[in-house]
Amino acid sequence: MKDITKWSITVALAGFLFGFDTVVISGANQPIQELWETTPLFHGTFIMSMALWGTVLGSLLGGIPTKKLGRKKTLFWIGILFFLSAIGSAFAPDPYSFSFFRFIGGVGVGISTVAAPIYISEITTSENRGRLGALYQFNIVFGILIAFVSNWLLKGVGGDADWRWMLGVEAIPALAYTLMVTNVPNSPRWLLLQKKNNDGALAVLNRMYDEDAAHRHLEEIKQDAAQPKSSDNLFQKKYKKILWLGFLIAAFNQLSGINFVLYYAPQILEQAGLGGEESLFNSIAIGAVNLIFTLIGIRLIDRLGRKQLLIIGSVGYIISLFMVGYCFQASLSPTLLLIFICMFIASHAIGQGAVIWVFISEIFPNRVRAFGQSWGTSTHWVFAALITLVTPMFISDEVVDGQKVGIFADNLEFIYYFFAGMMILQLLWAIFKMPETKGVSLEDLEKKLIEHGE
Repeated sequence: MKDITKWSITVALAGFLFGFDTVVISGANQPIQELWETTPLFHGTFIMSMALWGTVLGSLLGGIPTKKLGRKKTLFWIGILFFLSAIGSAFAPDPYSFSFFRFIGGVGVGISTVAAPIYISEITTSENRGRLGALYQFNIVFGILIAFVSNWLLKGVGGDADWRWMLGVEAIPALAYTLMVTNVPNSPRWLLLQKKNNDGALAVLNRMYDEDAAHRHLEEIKQDAAQPKSSDNLFQKKYKKILWLGFLIAAFNQLSGINFVLYYAPQILEQAGLGGEESLFNSIAIGAVNLIFTLIGIRLIDRLGRKQLLIIGSVGYIISLFMVGYCFQASLSPTLLLIFICMFIASHAIGQGAVIWVFISEIFPNRVRAFGQSWGTSTHWVFAALITLVTPMFISDEVVDGQKVGIFADNLEFIYYFFAGMMILQLLWAIFKMPETKGVSLEDLEKKLIEHGE
């Protein structure tokens, strides 16, 4: 069991690089725009968004190397991508090369959302799969918080080149992760299903279970491997229900408004009256709340289950989003607004944040898990990209010809009411359609979700 925990923690560090890489750009945002005198359109499309589009590509294609090369080798190359992105971005001489290196870092993020949760789900037991799988989300949140702290600590270190230090420092954890991941074994399910390596799979299973249990699990995987080759095709009628489960949990994740709140927290807080230096510290407070409640979610996911956590999170979403909207509508105290935003973050962390990567990595059968994970994560990132792109159209307070550009710049409450409405739909889906996956082996889950269609 110690080995399983050690392997899971090592692989989950890919999530730390994911979180760090996503947020570290915030420290380089304005300095780069001033240095290279980029237009707002170029800056938003290339400088700020290239990593996100790399993430979309990585999540769409991540199932291919995860299946063909294996989970372990794919995880190793993810570390290389993060390392190259950090070094390349730090030394980039122009905005074009900078955008390229940010893009490949985004590809690493996208592939990591496919490979890391799959690997953890396949080397853990049914009893601790949720808790150890949620370590990936914890590391994402932890990486976000450390990126904010790192940017703050490095401010003033390099003068006008501060931003290069902020981006380049990611090379240190990237290199450490790359070296550490070489010490984890290959997934026993991948070894058996893809390489037909019974001895190798059994050797890993023996490190996970006692001898009798190891042989029993080996036989279960062999039975799964004996299925017809047609099972390798993800888009079959028998997988329809699972495809919808993966799509909906990923779509609802973004339709909660989580990226809208996290990416634009300083601007939202300024518009609510918590501007200047306070907005920076309040953003860090939001990050701290996210971390604390992610830990609580990890603690509860194998006790209460995925379904129950999502229901709890949905109720918290609905209350907090409606109240944030009402705070804007009635011009209530900015402090009260911050309290409900923190409640929203806590609801996400304990619900969707803790559940999404674990749930998607569990529900797809062994044969198509890599492509199924890619399906779910790419849905997540496409929705994230779309919401991030359209957000400025709704909240921008820039004035042109006497009018604010943002459609809802003076009526932000409508945005939050929309997200609250989406979370009512998520609550109904979680209650009536979402299956519980805690405490069930991956092979038994396959039988439950496919053969019985539950």
